[in-house]
Amino acid sequence: MTITTVPALEHRNEVHLIGRVSRDPTLARLPSGDLVVNVQVVVERPRPPAGRGRRQKVDTLSCAAWEAGLQRTVMRWCKNDIVEVRGALHRRFWRGDGVPQSRYEVELSEARRLYHPPPPPEEVNAD
Repeated sequence: MTITTVPALEHRNEVHLIGRVSRDPTLARLPSGDLVVNVQVVVERPRPPAGRGRRQKVDTLSCAAWEAGLQRTVMRWCKNDIVEVRGALHRRFWRGDGVPQSRYEVELSEARRLYHPPPPPEEVNAD
């Protein structure tokens, strides 16, 4: 009988996103008293090969900043900013109205704004 050994593989949970902020970040105080800043990052999917049918064009991913420095950084972001984030995918559990709930989110370890679009030009009323 031959015994084959499998090399030790390192598990990884690393997320690296570059995308657009879909709405202004929000600050929430949890029942535990902890503060978390939540932000939604929209990331375009790559084009599928020709003939591969319809596709969803973007993914919207929930991101959470738990550390105070990251919270300050993320709270300065605005809708439509282009940002880069790094972190790990986590599943958070809580009870809402007595019902167990959960969601996946990227727990941020790094965050930076890459581009802040200029405000739209003001409309001029022609009287």
